[in-house]
Amino acid sequence: MEKAAKKAVSVNLEENIEYLKTALGVEKSFDVIQLDVVYTERNMAFYFIDGFVKDDILHLLMKFLAKLQPEQLEDQILEKLLKTYIPYVEVETADNLDDVVDKVLAGPTALVIDGVDKVIIIDARTYPVRGPQEPDIERVVRGSRDGYVETIVFNTALTRRRVRDRTLRMEYMQVGRRSKTDIVISYIEDIADPKMVEELKESISKIDTDGVPMAEKTIEEYISGRHWNPFPTVRYTERPDTAATHLYEGHVCIIVDGSPSVIITPVTYWHHMQHAEEYRNKPLIGAYLRFVRFVAVWASIFLLPLWYLFAVNPELLPDNMSFVGPNEDGQIPLFLQFLIVEVGIDMLRMAAIHTPSALATALGLVAALMIGQVAVEVGLLTNEVILYLSIAALGTFATPSYEMSLANRLIRIFLLITTALFHTYGFVIGILLVIILLVRMQSFGIPYLWPFIPFNYRAFKDVLLRSPIPLKNRRPRILHTKDPDR
Repeated sequence: MEKAAKKAVSVNLEENIEYLKTALGVEKSFDVIQLDVVYTERNMAFYFIDGFVKDDILHLLMKFLAKLQPEQLEDQILEKLLKTYIPYVEVETADNLDDVVDKVLAGPTALVIDGVDKVIIIDARTYPVRGPQEPDIERVVRGSRDGYVETIVFNTALTRRRVRDRTLRMEYMQVGRRSKTDIVISYIEDIADPKMVEELKESISKIDTDGVPMAEKTIEEYISGRHWNPFPTVRYTERPDTAATHLYEGHVCIIVDGSPSVIITPVTYWHHMQHAEEYRNKPLIGAYLRFVRFVAVWASIFLLPLWYLFAVNPELLPDNMSFVGPNEDGQIPLFLQFLIVEVGIDMLRMAAIHTPSALATALGLVAALMIGQVAVEVGLLTNEVILYLSIAALGTFATPSYEMSLANRLIRIFLLITTALFHTYGFVIGILLVIILLVRMQSFGIPYLWPFIPFNYRAFKDVLLRSPIPLKNRRPRILHTKDPDR
């Protein structure tokens, strides 16, 4: 079905007002304002959204226009208003009314003038916004405390504050036939692979939907695919310093209006295992922190299935490790105990999200005492199940990437199921299937397990150990950057 032709701006003010009043729903929506004014004996009309417009700027512009004399706008009205009599930075024109409607709904103010076949768009808008506070998920002991917010212009400014490269590009796009969601693709032109940038822009331009209510998450699902694969193929960050670091490496960032999370592409599995805290300490301490994090993540995935395997097959254990396994059997099978506690932890996490802060302590007491302790005393669960699942939960919470921690949780449940069904063979085959899944994965053409598969010694050493910054003088080879040296 072909799109209808756009309505051109008429020199007749009444025709323009009639169309805009209907398209914007002026009389149906209380926050859509039509302000009829007369300046220099010429009828004009302002259109804006109450709550988006800066009152002081609009009042200042109206004062300037009110002082004009008719002879000052006898000829070349549009040019004189734009270049002389409207003292504002962001001013442009639109020659069709459909674009005017879209722009007004996005926040700018439209000025329609009788006898002029173009509409003046004044971008004097402001959005309700919170301060750039430190993100809850990516906290650091020492470092910057500012974080991205829900306004796209603020987020681009926070990025430019840290990346003053003259080739930093902020390319603007819109997605959603109805929502018209603003999107910015950010990259350093002298570094990023132009082919990757073009492919990313093409993927976003092909998004065909009426709206993007979930902001960056909806964009990710459209451009990354692999809907049933739990592992994330993009990384989210709410820290401007983290985004700047990736921009300098050659990555491309996607900033979506309405979201405090910036998408980083492409990424590998190991990007989800890194945290800014490691680079806010001395290299040796950072390497230790990374090692502890890796141990915690591996424990969150493999500890429970491995302990269950030893518990049901004690002959696999040497004599000096015979203590591994439950001392007492619960009233229900061990496998079901694990599933109950797994679901219980997720229920507790959901309850914590929806619980007011004032009641969070009470929720913790209920979970620890009334549920955990009583469940053990009545024989529903065993102490070992609580212990090992608590260790796995700690590893889950120690994973820097929230999306990766959720994926690891599903993989842990999958390994538990395969181990319960086929014991040793199930444990081995389950791990093999997970490795095959990771090896076959790609993030925008980049192997997901690089630099482990395919192997690159220099890069893999930097993954395992937090290398000193002066020694990181080359960008990742896999990104095919235009400038490989740092």
